[in-house]
Amino acid sequence: MHAPGGRAGSTSAGTSTPLVLRCGPELSSPEGIEAQTCVVARGEEIWGRTYYRNATGTALSVVLGLMSPGGRSVRVHCAVEAGDEPAVCETPRRARRGELGDHEAVTEFAGRAGHGPLLLRSGSNPPGD
Repeated sequence: MHAPGGRAGSTSAGTSTPLVLRCGPELSSPEGIEAQTCVVARGEEIWGRTYYRNATGTALSVVLGLMSPGGRSVRVHCAVEAGDEPAVCETPRRARRGELGDHEAVTEFAGRAGHGPLLLRSGSNPPGD
């Protein structure tokens, strides 16, 4: 599961400002979840994004958080239906503070509504950070 559109430098139709992604490794769980979490920036906006597949056969709950300098953070809950189709969960966009590397995104997958064990945790920090 690769972040669509490549890494740094991709643009969207009608937008000349490049979309920059800082992604952690692609991870998978024995239960059938695959995920990759990224910090995404375009111009002065920044947000968290996770790309995932849920092949567990059950609906899951996902919490995606974006931590920024100065203790600022935002978090969202995404409902993940059972199925093996690729999908995306994103935080709201906010004004970027500092450099891209000053921000971190973390995603946690658990049973529906957060009940049940933690099945997978995915982060935006590339190996070696």
